[in-house]
Amino acid sequence: MDDFKPTAVPSQHQKLGEVHRVCPTHGAYVAGVYRWGEMSCKSCHEAALKAAERAEQQARHVLHMSQRSRHARNAAHIPERFADRLLSNYIPVCPAAQYALEVAERFVSEFGTVQTQGRSLIFCGHVGNGKTHLAIGIAHELIKKMRYPLFMSVLNAVRHVKETWRKDSVRSESQAIRDFIEPDLLILDEVGVQFGSDTEKLILFEIINGRYNRKKSTLLLSNLMVQELSSYLGEPVIDRLREGGGIAVPFTWASYRA
Repeated sequence: MDDFKPTAVPSQHQKLGEVHRVCPTHGAYVAGVYRWGEMSCKSCHEAALKAAERAEQQARHVLHMSQRSRHARNAAHIPERFADRLLSNYIPVCPAAQYALEVAERFVSEFGTVQTQGRSLIFCGHVGNGKTHLAIGIAHELIKKMRYPLFMSVLNAVRHVKETWRKDSVRSESQAIRDFIEPDLLILDEVGVQFGSDTEKLILFEIINGRYNRKKSTLLLSNLMVQELSSYLGEPVIDRLREGGGIAVPFTWASYRA
């Protein structure tokens, strides 16, 4: 009996032949034919791979920036209640409020010059009319610019420094004060909410003066009017904050919360 030699079945990857095709994008090409079908345009395939790689890189970049932004917001101590306060969703209810918004926007857009000059700002006046909203909005914009803002109430700032007075503290008072001097912008909230002791005022002066000497910008938020704020902080502090083009913006319109 003759030896039986079965015909080998082509594998899935064995080329059976070639055909000529025309890609609407890349023109004529030769496509390999296999049991499962034929190859598509090689140039289209390579373009699709590159597009997928770019999309993956973009997705990683978006995730990285989102994580960085969240970390920066946490590092800036932006309160959860005010996390959504942006310059873009601040609604000015009168010409004075529009002016305050324009000051905030200009502060952000000119921040390179602001840093060079050590220019500061004071938002002062009535309760509930958007001082914190604009300040947080500025912080958000600076985070986008890869700057480091820090938001802190005066009470918490003083408490942070006083914690170093404990016998078991591993940090010095000067180190604690340095925490408030290093940020690109320090936003001090509730300035003068209660008339503090001379010690508390001295701590506040050390922080503001330290930033002044380093040409670091400071934004004060207060429900006091300028004259009252000057009495609380002292005229030398107000003069330092106004140097380099710093201004006090009065918030005198009715409360948004009313």
